[in-house]
Amino acid sequence: MLQGSTWGRWLFLGIFLGAWQVAAFVLQSDQLPGPIEVMQSLWRHLVDGDLLSSVLVTLRRVVLAFALAMGFGVLIGFLMGRFPVVDTMFDGVLIMGLNIPALVVIILCYVWFGLVESAAVAAVAINKLPLVAVTVREGVRAVDRQLLQVGQVFRVPLSRRLRYIYLPQLYPYLMAAARSGLSLIWKIVLVVELLGRSDGVGFQLGTFFQFFDITSILAYTLAFVFVIYTIESVLLRPLESRLTRWRS
Repeated sequence: MLQGSTWGRWLFLGIFLGAWQVAAFVLQSDQLPGPIEVMQSLWRHLVDGDLLSSVLVTLRRVVLAFALAMGFGVLIGFLMGRFPVVDTMFDGVLIMGLNIPALVVIILCYVWFGLVESAAVAAVAINKLPLVAVTVREGVRAVDRQLLQVGQVFRVPLSRRLRYIYLPQLYPYLMAAARSGLSLIWKIVLVVELLGRSDGVGFQLGTFFQFFDITSILAYTLAFVFVIYTIESVLLRPLESRLTRWRS
């Protein structure tokens, strides 16, 4: 089943790249460069340009914002799911945080704290935090209380109840929050860099946009997508499989 799924992904990717190349060849337009041209541009920027340094700068911001959003989001979500009073207090703020546009949060952070690195990271983390909190809150609410009571009846130590009964039921929700958060955070980071930073992938994309350099835009986008996909494949998927293997 896994092998078939892998072949299916590669087949779809091949069809997509082939259709893209054919469309670029037929249109012969600077607005739609082909994948071969984009890959050549990517290699050129990697060897002679600032691609690697820009990706590393952006990746650092993604990691910092991700850690802050997950840390505070998990804490708030746990408290809201566990204690109804806390849920009542923060529910309105959470709904407001989920619906305020990311662009508004970014602008406010830059206006209030200045065009500094901490404001950029904070803006990204604030945009992601409500979604993490909501996901974890629902996970805490879904925990089977009867299993916890069984552990108490048999006098299982608290540390073992948390490790073997409580946390395994939360792992799917934590991984869902992490995976969705990663895909959302890096997009917001690019907007943050476009609006108020002088480095990173977002800043470079803004520069290429001014020169209508579509090929370079696609090359930088492809490079960072590859980085995120690598993190997903090498880190998040194996971690999720390990944490949820008890379900199989």
